[in-house]
Amino acid sequence: MRIPVVDSRGVALMPCTSAKARHLFKSGKARPKRNRLGLFFVQLCYEQEPQNQPLVVGIDPGSKFEGFSVVGSKDTVINLMVEAPTHVEDAMETRRTMRRARRHREWRRPKRFNNRLNRKKRIPPSTLSRWEAKARIVAHLKGILPLTDAVVEDVQAATRNGKGGKWNLSFSPIQVGKDHLYRLLTRMGLQVHSKQGWETKQLREQYSLKKTKQKEKQHFESHAVDSWVLAASVSGATTPTCQRLWYVIGAVLHRRQLHRLQASKGGVRKPYGGTRSLGLKRGTLVSHPKYGLCTVGGFDRKKQTVSLHAYRTNKRLTQGAKPATCAIKTWVAWRSWLVPQKERKERLCAPPHSSSQGFPQS
Repeated sequence: MRIPVVDSRGVALMPCTSAKARHLFKSGKARPKRNRLGLFFVQLCYEQEPQNQPLVVGIDPGSKFEGFSVVGSKDTVINLMVEAPTHVEDAMETRRTMRRARRHREWRRPKRFNNRLNRKKRIPPSTLSRWEAKARIVAHLKGILPLTDAVVEDVQAATRNGKGGKWNLSFSPIQVGKDHLYRLLTRMGLQVHSKQGWETKQLREQYSLKKTKQKEKQHFESHAVDSWVLAASVSGATTPTCQRLWYVIGAVLHRRQLHRLQASKGGVRKPYGGTRSLGLKRGTLVSHPKYGLCTVGGFDRKKQTVSLHAYRTNKRLTQGAKPATCAIKTWVAWRSWLVPQKERKERLCAPPHSSSQGFPQS
């Protein structure tokens, strides 16, 4: 696994090895950094004219998990396993239910004709969130890596019988979402390629790689294997030089509501939601003297305390932490960590450890 490198201006350069990164840190020519994905990279303390080679990102879409791989002509730069956003559909269903309940109450509000979505071209919110999440991840990768091409496994949209047999492709959320992703990738300056599912299978057989049926396992063979062969089919790589995997989970912020949907004891509806807790943005990585590295959750207005959650599992650790005892590290849009592997040889691919950034490292 290679380490991304940017110069003092933030211009992405070719990634380097772990040994080279350690040498730059010891000599004082670079400093360790993390981007919004939580990925480790090196920032040089001087400007450098880029002499980049083509790097290709492969994208394997999925319903619950997705794979991303950045591959060069010889080396594998990085592999990601990302949890797909699946909470939007349930949130939209809850909003629809509450809106219908309000309409059946006795009070009425004036009709509004200028905010209707009928006859307007739009993408369903759940579909929009899924496909734009892929584009955001590629955008963050492009910020630290000189990407030139993107290869996406083309997901087939279901059609119905009608005129021509494919009359409803323009109405399919999957088809509309794919086209939206391709447009976003093109706007980033990437050359977009697409492969069918059967082509991905042939590529796995060509590279003598196997895919496991346990899709939830945090292994290279679950999803990153498909994204790697997709990227290698364009970059020209012959074998994955490293199969280390970064596991990435997107942060879910509950938008502010007037009160909870269900009343508590005594018929009281407490305030719910919001993106800030006593001045701290929810999801901020902090260091606590008792619980160590954790993220900020909700808060208690009366007691003036915040809740802290475990970085990886998001399990709540306490509800009584004082903001003054929390040392703020940074805020990331995704929680990520390098998946540990038992093989000693593959541990050599791990990036150099940096405790100054305050992130959990495997």
